[in-house]
Amino acid sequence: MSFRRRLHGLYLGYTVCFLLFLLGMGLLERWGVPHQYIGFIFLAAPLVIYAIVGVLGRTTDPSEYYVAGRRVPALYNGMAVGADWLSAASFIGLAGTLYLSGYGGLAFVMGWTGGFVLVALLLAPYLRKFGQFTIPDFLGTRYQGQLPRFIGLVATILCSFVYVVAQIYGVGLITTRLTSIASFEIGIFLGLGGVLVCSFLGGMRAITWTQVAQYIVLIVAYLVPVIWLSVNQTGVPVPQWAYGEQLRAVSQAEARLEADPGEQEVIRLLRDQARVLEYKIAHAEAALQADREKAWREVDALKRSRAAQYEIQAAERSMAQIPATPAQAVAQWQTERQDLLSRARPLAGMPEHAAQFDGNPDGTPAEQARYDASRRNFLALVFCLMVGTAGLPHILMRFYTTPSVREARASVGWSLFFIVLLYMTAPALAVLIKYQIFTHVVGTRFDALPAWIANWSRVDPGLLSVSDINHDGVLQLGELHIGSDILVLAMPEIAGLPYVLTGLVAAGGLAAALSTADGLLLTISNALSHDFYYRMVSPRAISSRRVMLSKLLLLLVALCAAWVASQKPANILFLVSAAFSLAASAFFPALVLGVFWTRANRWGAVAGMLSGLGVTFWYMVTTHPWLRGLFGVQSPVRLWWDIDPISAGIFGVPVGFAVITVVSLLTPPPPAEVREFVQRLRYPRYD
Repeated sequence: MSFRRRLHGLYLGYTVCFLLFLLGMGLLERWGVPHQYIGFIFLAAPLVIYAIVGVLGRTTDPSEYYVAGRRVPALYNGMAVGADWLSAASFIGLAGTLYLSGYGGLAFVMGWTGGFVLVALLLAPYLRKFGQFTIPDFLGTRYQGQLPRFIGLVATILCSFVYVVAQIYGVGLITTRLTSIASFEIGIFLGLGGVLVCSFLGGMRAITWTQVAQYIVLIVAYLVPVIWLSVNQTGVPVPQWAYGEQLRAVSQAEARLEADPGEQEVIRLLRDQARVLEYKIAHAEAALQADREKAWREVDALKRSRAAQYEIQAAERSMAQIPATPAQAVAQWQTERQDLLSRARPLAGMPEHAAQFDGNPDGTPAEQARYDASRRNFLALVFCLMVGTAGLPHILMRFYTTPSVREARASVGWSLFFIVLLYMTAPALAVLIKYQIFTHVVGTRFDALPAWIANWSRVDPGLLSVSDINHDGVLQLGELHIGSDILVLAMPEIAGLPYVLTGLVAAGGLAAALSTADGLLLTISNALSHDFYYRMVSPRAISSRRVMLSKLLLLLVALCAAWVASQKPANILFLVSAAFSLAASAFFPALVLGVFWTRANRWGAVAGMLSGLGVTFWYMVTTHPWLRGLFGVQSPVRLWWDIDPISAGIFGVPVGFAVITVVSLLTPPPPAEVREFVQRLRYPRYD
């Protein structure tokens, strides 16, 4: 109990100090300290705290490094899981997705939250009863062989690497904006130091106690600005309560924008631009050469006129991004054309936030087909996110750290509580931002646009750009291209809130990205050092060598992930959701059947994991634009039942279950010791 009392006192004091820090930063802003300095302080101060925790938590003991000594209380493990879970996708991307897709985005809230129910019922207590270090450990022991362990290791690395790329991409966005660095790539590698400072030194022990501190930062950073914005718009300090009133106001603004002649003209001009791209696709070689010459002339003109350095660098980056071959150009133009066509609709392609087609049989066939497809995709996404949550190795590893099976189950409940605090706020935030943009930004003259538009355009024009398409000098909604990944980070500036809240939100997003990235990098490095090197290559390796190897591999993986993130492969939410589908198809069937069906054997698990993962990966590669370009897929896109690539796991998971079942029944049953092992897992003692 003394250990828990010390933890309570330590983190209570930390919370009070953090609130005093915010007050001090607010005073600095009132005294006229430049925003750039405030941004640097918000970036540096949390990193210093995380570094101190990392240094204090440094260890070479395997039990402490891999599972924090198995002494993390349920409350704090729940906070750590919450921080591990509330990644850049949740903090940065969720409200932005709800902004762009309306009610359809609630699939993320339902799927991610519901997944923890599966974790509590099906996996967490049984994995804690198993009592080892990693998920491949469980697969290798349950299915008795190095082959299931190796497949689990490869799948762990694949889904965790995709996930960590998204987190480091988010770190790059935040670092670039806070420090005003012109290069997004430099921002990524600067932020990488914060990712490494804890995971490299102390493994799971340092990461756990840092994640508790990071959760406090991220939840305060998420709630305070939303409450402030709610008070500004409605006078109500509870955003969830103000949500309904503002949703009605948003619906009225949507009706006004749909009838606006300027918006209708922009739609017509966007369709004209799509036709230009269609011509370029048909004459790819000549069009590509013309684009190269135009980009070179723009760079040359900027240099001759001695333009600002950031403008020259932006033009040079644009020139460097021109495709190298006509085939690559065609793939890029097809994506751009599809984006233009999606924006060339009322409300810039966004659905009415509160309106859904009711599926009435009296509707047109096209309306009925759209409704059916949207319903299938909604349900498929909820399914993939739920089972993906129950299959993510970096989340399941956390339940090895509790003192007992009982606390493992209790920590799932605490995790849900800490996660719901953010998830119940995200829908309200999306509506409040949409109201702010529809009523205070759209309709503004271009020469009076707020500064945040120019600031974020410099960070990444692909995430935010404006262009006077119809040349009337007034910003229409269709002329504002804004990505889901920056809406939350830019929210204080969009709403005209004090700059200190911009720094606070960025610090919260940084905490969310760092906490998840730390856990993911540790998962990957542990899989390589513990499951591959120690379990498969050198079983007699001493513990200090294993821990040191894990640290070196962690550094190498982090550098590789940072390089991939610097290429901006896809938006954060797609990368994270892809990781969920991969984890669901690779792990969920093998783990659940491994616990609840004694007849499941080695060959069934091997065939099931390979087939489930293979189907999911193949569907993504053949249907997602970025992956098609990466792997050079030229065949036409064929969606199965109109299911989007983000939900590819809907096909892989049933395949995995079916293949494990069939192959296990067709091959000899596992030996008696395996059946006894399963029985011991099935009836965990709550000590």
